[in-house]
Amino acid sequence: MSGGIGAEEIYSAIKESARLVDAPFSRDKVWPVLSAFEGGFSDAGGVIFSLQAGEQVAEFEYSVQISPGIADPYAHALANGFFTERDDRPVRALLSEILALAPTSEHYIDCGIVGGFKKIYANFPHDAQKVAKLAEIPSMPRAVGENAEFFARYGLQDVALVGVDCKSKTINLYFQLSAPLAGNLAPQTVRDMLRETGMSEPSDKMLAYAGKAYRVYATLGWDSSEILRISFAPLPRRTIDLAELPARLEPRIAQFMQDTPHKYAGALINATAAKWSKTSEFLDLASYYRVSPLHLKAIEAQK
Repeated sequence: MSGGIGAEEIYSAIKESARLVDAPFSRDKVWPVLSAFEGGFSDAGGVIFSLQAGEQVAEFEYSVQISPGIADPYAHALANGFFTERDDRPVRALLSEILALAPTSEHYIDCGIVGGFKKIYANFPHDAQKVAKLAEIPSMPRAVGENAEFFARYGLQDVALVGVDCKSKTINLYFQLSAPLAGNLAPQTVRDMLRETGMSEPSDKMLAYAGKAYRVYATLGWDSSEILRISFAPLPRRTIDLAELPARLEPRIAQFMQDTPHKYAGALINATAAKWSKTSEFLDLASYYRVSPLHLKAIEAQK
């Protein structure tokens, strides 16, 4: 494919990066997904590697932009046997209905080197979607509309990205914070959000770090009106000072945040997110192998 990158290149980068953190790795888990979606890879597309901070890395994930080469990523994943339609019918309907409401050619897939194919993302880089409109989609979990008042109260109105987990049957709504709020959430505001949604009690360091978020994302499902997880993500940036992170990193994970291979000029770009579930808090860490020109422009604009 002209202008595209090969599955073998991405595979090699995943393998090298996973070995930095001693993550379990098997070609049989990774190669089938990459080879199936190779027609959608582009030199201008993003590729991101991520994991959770901790003593051991049980899963190492990779997200790859697959547009515009593959117009219907769900159908493509289904055709390649990554899940069955019988188990995921609400997911297929939801993705189709989202794209009918807000067409976009920018999609990502999210996979684990252990868990395989997991999620499909529809990104709206130029036209954020409103919660009220998304809640009207027939196959959207009722939890979106049932939490609309909560979202509005905390300024969570503009959805820049929707992620659909094809296996766990959950969705993520990625809210873009307004300029006055982005990077300036008060600790008490974050604490109130966590308490209202029944999340675990935050540590002081994680609470303060969450206040730097430029996006907040919520995980919801079809079986409950509750928000299952809530996350706070600062803007990705180059050369993160690891001492500023709200968790001590094991040496190999620190190396992942500093030495992951990348295919763009300048220092490595990293992303982080403070996350809470009903039972625990955790820190997600990511390194960009490739970055799209549009995303790079947004990152560089913060200088």
